[in-house]
Amino acid sequence: MTTTLATRVAALCEAGRLAGPGPFAETVLGHLDVVLPEGPSTVAIADGLSLAYAHPAVTRVGPIGTSGQDAALRVSGTLPRVPYGATSTVLVLTEGPRGPVLFPVDPARATAVPGTNLAGEPRDTLQLHDYAVAADDVRPLTPAELAEAGLRAALARAALIAGAAERCVELTARHTTTRVQFGRPLSHFQAVKQEEARLIEESALVRAAVDAAARELSPVGVAAAKAQASASAAEIARIAHQLHGAIGFTQLSELRFATTRLWSWRDEDGDESHWTALLGRAALAADDVWALLAV
Repeated sequence: MTTTLATRVAALCEAGRLAGPGPFAETVLGHLDVVLPEGPSTVAIADGLSLAYAHPAVTRVGPIGTSGQDAALRVSGTLPRVPYGATSTVLVLTEGPRGPVLFPVDPARATAVPGTNLAGEPRDTLQLHDYAVAADDVRPLTPAELAEAGLRAALARAALIAGAAERCVELTARHTTTRVQFGRPLSHFQAVKQEEARLIEESALVRAAVDAAARELSPVGVAAAKAQASASAAEIARIAHQLHGAIGFTQLSELRFATTRLWSWRDEDGDESHWTALLGRAALAADDVWALLAV
């Protein structure tokens, strides 16, 4: 399990570095042994939905299971800001009346309200009105599986941030090396060197926290990784743009593709405050705080 998770995290870091379009972070939930539907799919870990079991006769072939005669679940509510939600099958993980469940949602059968994040990535809101889910499409989950799904989502987002941060370092180093001011490259000025060192340090902090969390999935490890990633995102973007000057904000600047994702991803799957609060509660509950920190 550790090797597979570490491999996936490394792939997500690279996806974040390349700013590739697509619901990459959401597909990390493949560990639940779900047979993914054909075509693009995404994931929504939802709360506040109204779920009820019912048994009207419905024949339907679902993307997760086989055909069934019962609509086992009727769902109403809102799935807010789902990545690529209007164009992908949405695998919903939520608490049901008999415990946690996973089921697919076809956006064509829902009311989709298009949206984007700051980077222009689709974040669509889906309205479900008495949405029928066939019995064979409902997968019961354990509470541990639902909790693990949340941890994996946060770790995946932190990995994307780590990759985007590394891209900021690459682009900034290239710019300060090739840009000449007052007869010498920007990288030869002491003030620039100091800011570049801080940029590299922040990026390295994020990657180290992400790599540590990928070795053994745990609430504390993931909380530390996502909290560090979210905390460092603003500073990394600030330094990179400061050293690029106004050129970094232009529409076609490569830097903009990285920094707008940093600003967007820092708040997705739990922001810095959410995960630092979890760390604080874990520390208060621990018998040995040092052992907790040294994991």
